[in-house]
Amino acid sequence: MGHVKLGRYNQLEVVKKVEFGVYLDGDEDGEILLPKKYVPEDCEEGDMLNVFIYLDMEERLVATTLQPYAQVGDFACLEVAWVNEYGAFLDWGLMKDLFVPFREQKVKMQKGRRYVVHIHVDEESYRIMASAKVERYLSDERPEYQPGEEVEVMVWQRTDLGYKVIVDNKFSGMLFHNEVFRQLEIGMKLSAYIKQVRPDGKIDLELQKAGFHKVDDFAEVLLQYIRDNGGRTSINDKTDAETIYDAFGVSKKTFKKAVGDLYRKRLIVLEDGGIRLA
Repeated sequence: MGHVKLGRYNQLEVVKKVEFGVYLDGDEDGEILLPKKYVPEDCEEGDMLNVFIYLDMEERLVATTLQPYAQVGDFACLEVAWVNEYGAFLDWGLMKDLFVPFREQKVKMQKGRRYVVHIHVDEESYRIMASAKVERYLSDERPEYQPGEEVEVMVWQRTDLGYKVIVDNKFSGMLFHNEVFRQLEIGMKLSAYIKQVRPDGKIDLELQKAGFHKVDDFAEVLLQYIRDNGGRTSINDKTDAETIYDAFGVSKKTFKKAVGDLYRKRLIVLEDGGIRLA
């Protein structure tokens, strides 16, 4: 078996019950405590439990059945719980917060704000920590994606060109502004489609499948856009074609047909100043 995977889920056997919890078999890492408050009700010796392993305040291995928002090897968008003279501490859903030393911050992290980080085990101190220097942890292998393939992305940075995203928790990709018809927030996770993998390995993505700009599908996009913008939009069938194209990348004809579809399905109400959800 060897060592337990620190900062990840492990299937471990219950070897003994004590007043303050149960001990699990960590093989070469010895016995690991699962504190009482996390022990399942009818837990017996010999049971296998799926637990998350991390370090307690004294840097000892400890188990929990709580689910962190992310684990070692993941990119995640987490909120700063507190800051001290050594760095920032992120809330990742566990009793003990996740440490980001100053040297791993891009900008000085502030309490209450959210940042995209990569979680890993620091090789020198064997502690779990996070880094906002995300580029360093993205794969430099060449991605083997086909155009049109569906992937999971997390929004990482807004730039002049569009949004930088992390693709499948591994690669860097780009969603261009003219491909995005809704508000995206840093840390948002969504499905996207591969538009192309460039010769340099950079990935261009889109939120609709190629050929998805057909009219019936645009009605969906428009509906989602209205939902994402507080339930109304000032763009309507009196808006000039150029504005419509800038906003949605479709012709005025396509836009009007979609509005008609949604209106017939009673999903929207047409008002003087625009369109709102029914």
